[in-house]
Amino acid sequence: MANWLIIFFTSIVWWCCFGNTPATCLQNETDRSALIAFKSAIDQDPFGSLISWNDSVHYCDWNGILCSHRHPNRVVKLRLRSQGLVGSLSPHIGNLSFLKSLILRNNSFHGPIPQEIGRLFRLQNISLRKNSFHGEVPTNFSQCSNLEILDLIGNNLTGNIPAELGSLSKLTFLGLTTNKISGTIPPSLGNLSSLTQLSLGKCALRGEIPKEIAQLQDMILFYISENNIAGEVPASIYNISTLSSFEIFSNQLRGSIPPDIGLTLPNLTDLLFTGNKFTGPLPISLSNASKLQQIGFDDNSFVGPMPRDLGRLLSLQKFGVGDNLLQDDLSFISSLTNCTSLKAFSVTGNFLRGPVPKSIANLSSEVSIIIMQDNEIYGSLPSGIGNLPNLGIFDMVMNHLSGPIPTTIGKLHNLHRLYLGVNYFTQLPSSIGNLTLLNTLYLGRNKIHGSIPSSLGNCKNLLDLNLAHNNFHGSIPPEIMSLSSISISFNLSYNALTGSLPLEVGSLKNLEKLDVSNNRLLGSIPNSLSNCLSLEWLHLEGNSFEGEIPQSLRELRGLQELDLSRNNLSGLIPSYLSELHLEKLNLSFNKLHGRVPMEGIFRNESAISVDGNNDLCGGIPYLRLPLCPSSKSSKNKLSHKMKVILAVVVVLVLCSILLGCLFIFLHWRRVSRKTAFSVPSLKHHLLRVSYAELLKATDGFSEDKLIGVGNYGSVYKGILDQVQTMVAVKALNLQLRGASKSFMSECKALRFIRHRNLLKILSACSSVDFQGNEFKALVYEFMANGSLEKWLHHDGIENNGQQESRNLKFIQRLNIAIDVASAIEYLHCHCDSTIIHGDLKPSNVLLDDEMIAHVGDFGLAKIISTISNEVVQHQSNSTAVRGTIGYVAPEYAMGNRASTIADVYSYGILLMEMFTGKRPTDNVFKDDLTLHILVESALPDQVLEIVDPRILSEHEPRSWLKDTLVSVLRIGVACSMESPRDRMQIQDVVNALCKIKKVRENNRLRQD
Repeated sequence: MANWLIIFFTSIVWWCCFGNTPATCLQNETDRSALIAFKSAIDQDPFGSLISWNDSVHYCDWNGILCSHRHPNRVVKLRLRSQGLVGSLSPHIGNLSFLKSLILRNNSFHGPIPQEIGRLFRLQNISLRKNSFHGEVPTNFSQCSNLEILDLIGNNLTGNIPAELGSLSKLTFLGLTTNKISGTIPPSLGNLSSLTQLSLGKCALRGEIPKEIAQLQDMILFYISENNIAGEVPASIYNISTLSSFEIFSNQLRGSIPPDIGLTLPNLTDLLFTGNKFTGPLPISLSNASKLQQIGFDDNSFVGPMPRDLGRLLSLQKFGVGDNLLQDDLSFISSLTNCTSLKAFSVTGNFLRGPVPKSIANLSSEVSIIIMQDNEIYGSLPSGIGNLPNLGIFDMVMNHLSGPIPTTIGKLHNLHRLYLGVNYFTQLPSSIGNLTLLNTLYLGRNKIHGSIPSSLGNCKNLLDLNLAHNNFHGSIPPEIMSLSSISISFNLSYNALTGSLPLEVGSLKNLEKLDVSNNRLLGSIPNSLSNCLSLEWLHLEGNSFEGEIPQSLRELRGLQELDLSRNNLSGLIPSYLSELHLEKLNLSFNKLHGRVPMEGIFRNESAISVDGNNDLCGGIPYLRLPLCPSSKSSKNKLSHKMKVILAVVVVLVLCSILLGCLFIFLHWRRVSRKTAFSVPSLKHHLLRVSYAELLKATDGFSEDKLIGVGNYGSVYKGILDQVQTMVAVKALNLQLRGASKSFMSECKALRFIRHRNLLKILSACSSVDFQGNEFKALVYEFMANGSLEKWLHHDGIENNGQQESRNLKFIQRLNIAIDVASAIEYLHCHCDSTIIHGDLKPSNVLLDDEMIAHVGDFGLAKIISTISNEVVQHQSNSTAVRGTIGYVAPEYAMGNRASTIADVYSYGILLMEMFTGKRPTDNVFKDDLTLHILVESALPDQVLEIVDPRILSEHEPRSWLKDTLVSVLRIGVACSMESPRDRMQIQDVVNALCKIKKVRENNRLRQD
């Protein structure tokens, strides 16, 4: 009987499997229905991955489906990776009760993750990475007790990390990176005893790292970067010896790194702490973690020297410690030559000092990125730099490198970006044209002379070119103007280029910014500029362009900023300028005439400037231009012409006789008084003012208008009728010896200069008063907040007998220090001729209504020819002490000639006075004690004992304040050294102060 039963059931099976309905043989309807529901929720199947999902094929043979061998016809794997599927995930997925692996990564599933997945207790792998799921992470994932991989990276999930996930004892990988999850890291994750990889980066997590994480003793990957996690890293995490990838960059973490991290974490390959608030020294044991491939400590506040023995890290590929406070030489480069896999290193924004070692030529041939900008590196650039064949980015901006750029730079055929700006390089080799892959070249603010190499025209991939603020001369090579690839910026400003603007400029059809300002270019503005249809900024100011503003510029419909000031342009202002969508227009100091339009940008008083064009009329009232003559009045004048012509002739004859007599009288008077002189012509057109106008403006030079008394005269405030604004009038006392020479010196100096931190002169008056006495005066912009002297010292009685309560905050003092240093740098380095101020002190630093500093009083200024390096003619060669006692450089007392480094000495004294509140002539300075010695002896530990007490009353963290004050006062000491050769250069002063300000701002942002 049993045999008959076996035969019967075997027949049934044969019929089912080989009869007319093979697709339904031995099917599990629950699994099949779940899969059909899954397919129904798919909106798009671009690659046809679900075509096979039909009744003609058994579902175990459908694409992406794997069934169990032990449990026939039960689905154990659903794998549809990178199929472009668009749709939602059906809740019926929860009916695949034998499912062990659900892999749908890299598709476009949206909607929530079904809670029904929690019913699949056999699940071992859930991989939904790179989809668009939203909603919260299902809490009942915790019921999938066999889960080993939970990969939800790259979705739009929100809410918190469920604490319930901590019960998944078999979980080895938890990935929630790149979602919108917020909240904190639950301590329960420390219970995931099998976890080897924890990836929680790029979310919005906050709070601190739970100390329970240190319980994960098998962890290999710890990735929580790009969140808002604060506090310190629990010390016990540094003892997880299995840890290979330790990535916590871009958070708010603080504290120091254990010095023995290289010993406790010997398996490290990636150590990335960039963008936090870590302090203290770099760990000295890094070289013991011999497997390290990436070190990222950038953008923290690490101090001390560079780590030694980096050459033991033979697998090192990337090394970054930029934007910290490290102080050391560059010997670490020699140790890096042993790292044969090195591809990139960055030490930007530190205090590394010294020459670049020749060993840089021995770095790995794989090196593609070297970034060392914003340090204190000096000397020449080694020619061996050309031995790095794969170098793609080389950045040495803001250092003190000098000498020629080596010709071997042309051997770097893979160089894409070259940044050598803000240094002291002197020559640019023609081999630069060999860098045919170059797309960015920044050489601005050097001392490069000679002509621009025409070989640059070979750089056909150039996108951004900056050669500004150098000493290039000669004409602009048409070859570089033909580089149609340049699309970002083309900047040749502040050089000594001559000739015309090449017609080839029209080749720059994709260019956004063109700046050739402040050169010596002449001729007309080429019409070919109209081809540059992408131009947004066009700066041609400070040249000698002539002719009319071309009508062809109307084609530049995207132009936002146009500056044609300080040229010799003539003709009418084109009406099309009012049709362009300009945000700034400067036509000042040309020879334009006629009506100023009143449409478009010409209605915006803050966006236009037409000063210095004496024949303009009309425009908005703010411009205070005369009315344009109407056609009716012109007609009336013509009709009366014949009637008055005879009278005019008579009047002219009489006037000629009177003027002749007056000329003879005045000539006799000048000869007899022996006071003949001429005021030097100023570079920019000034207001013309008379003695009578100044007398009226100052109410007869009344004491009520007196705002200061200087060495050679008095300063009054008043309202000048011509401009209807407050001005400062410096009337010289010509009875004082040297007053006339001071007037001439100031005029000579001011005709060369224009800078936001220099006091702007409005006019110079040389005349006679109503008693026939010689009169000389200078008219300046009025500075609403007076002199720095009055803010630092409250010696006077003001405001009706009450001492005025004034105080400068620390950041205001720092900003003023930067303003003054920038002004002196401009005078020394960026004028056509070097100008020595000669009398730098607080009373000569004036503050406007925004507390921006302006250096004034050039009565002792000396002008030095940039060619001969000698004081120009008419300057005094007297050996008398120049300047003010306490601020004057000691070498002047020994008869030395005027020098820029003497200005630096005065600046150093001024800087120390600003932050200590003590004048160099205070009574406290007796015997051998000076302000310089007081500050130098207090650095660094006693600095808070000597600073202005008002600074200490501010709500600044005391540690930050002390460190910053030490840095600032060290600059003051370095500037005021007794020996001129030991003093800082003014360019270095500006860079150092800006760096201090940057560090302070970064610290403030991190604190906030």
